Amino acid sequence: MAQINKIANIFWEADPIAQMQYEYDRAVNELKEGRVGLEQYRGLVERVTRQVSGNRSHVQKLEAETKAYLKAGDRATAAKFALELQKAKTDLAANEQQLQMHETAYGNNLRKIQHANSKLVELKQKIQQYDAELKMSAAEAEIAKLAESFDLNLTTDFGQIESVIQQKIDQNRGKVRVAADLSSKGIAEIDAEEKMQAVLAEEALTNFEVELGLKSPETTRIAPAAKDLGPAATDKAAEKQTS
Repeated sequence: MAQINKIANIFWEADPIAQMQYEYDRAVNELKEGRVGLEQYRGLVERVTRQVSGNRSHVQKLEAETKAYLKAGDRATAAKFALELQKAKTDLAANEQQLQMHETAYGNNLRKIQHANSKLVELKQKIQQYDAELKMSAAEAEIAKLAESFDLNLTTDFGQIESVIQQKIDQNRGKVRVAADLSSKGIAEIDAEEKMQAVLAEEALTNFEVELGLKSPETTRIAPAAKDLGPAATDKAAEKQTS
């Protein structure tokens, strides 16, 4: 292992920028593979979501049929539908729990990939900076050697070359800054949407409690939890409460 490390150090010292670029490219490829896996996982989440939606529709249908037979006085048939309804509700609860687990896992992996992408942007910027500094320091070392025997005018050609390099560095940093700014686009909308969904979920739970008789409509009030939502989400929540 010591010999392998010694050989690796030789290559790194020979061209450290190339080694950093290699590590960067490898990380980019791994990130691409992770994104493909995340897309496949999202497909699983969508399938479970569709399954949960079907379960809910089935439960609603069984509830309606059970009530219809019960009102018609056919208790035997109503009992059969009630038993099937009980099983359907159990399946729905299990699938909803599975969906929640998958949604949580997907969200965590998505944040990890977004974080890794931002780190790659920083690494790319460092590679560009180190590359420029290494080249500049090498040029300065060569000029220092030549200055011992020649009288060089550093304010002419060399100064112009340095200006061109600095201009390219500024352009590269500008691209990195734009990419970094764009990476956070849509976060506020996502947060607002999540808060709005939480408010709607609380309203739905309260309405369900009222239907079950656990709460009375006269004493039930929805907490004004939408104050931290975005403008659009707040308006939607207010319209929902009014209706």
